[in-house]
Amino acid sequence: MKILSWALVAALALGTGYFLWSGRAGGVQTLAAARFPEETVVIDAGHGGEDGGAVSISGVPESGINLAVALRLDQLFGLYGVRTEVLRTEDISLHDSGAATMRERKVSDIHNRVERINAIENATLISIHQNTYPTAKYHGAQVFYSNGELSMALAQLTQETLRLSLDPDNNRVSTKIPDTVYLMNHISCRAILVECGFLSNPEEDQLLQSKGYQTKLATALCGAYLRFQDLYTKGELPNEGESSVFLYPVRE
Repeated sequence: MKILSWALVAALALGTGYFLWSGRAGGVQTLAAARFPEETVVIDAGHGGEDGGAVSISGVPESGINLAVALRLDQLFGLYGVRTEVLRTEDISLHDSGAATMRERKVSDIHNRVERINAIENATLISIHQNTYPTAKYHGAQVFYSNGELSMALAQLTQETLRLSLDPDNNRVSTKIPDTVYLMNHISCRAILVECGFLSNPEEDQLLQSKGYQTKLATALCGAYLRFQDLYTKGELPNEGESSVFLYPVRE
């Protein structure tokens, strides 16, 4: 049994893996948008600046890992002519200059992200984060989504792509985002939030910090979006409640 999307992920990885891993892509000019010209992928590297987010057991904040994956994803989309908007391209917070306290800066940062996202027409948000837990027993990526049926198919497809390409034993499923996540519940576009792995798991912590694995994550996210747009254009997305197996046709 061969999964068709596997070829896409493999092609992305082979064509760009070493290029991105070696760091030589930094000075390359992104290609002009050629695919899905009416669409914009908004790439959100969670946290930033003094708000480092979760901290790994080796003492590394998630904000830098989020940014590394986000920049690789932006480069991959550029290679495929997909229009992008990256909310932050360096390790900074996006708060207003007048925000004085840490709490004010966090609130200002998240409000500014929401405002920027909502101002972009025909947007799809991919928000990149890392997970953590009090013990080391959990591992694996998980995809959350907002705005119901608008985002569900992309979330399912992204979850399955991450499982197939990175962690076949990961049985997590895409899930509706909790109401407590402000950004995801105050935007109107298609949106997924990807918890790429657990910084509290020693093995996964090391993987998430490696350039090679960050490239694999970005490759899976790029491949999932391209596959989603292909299905969307053909009108072949599953209805709510249908199995994500429909997202991956198979051949004997």
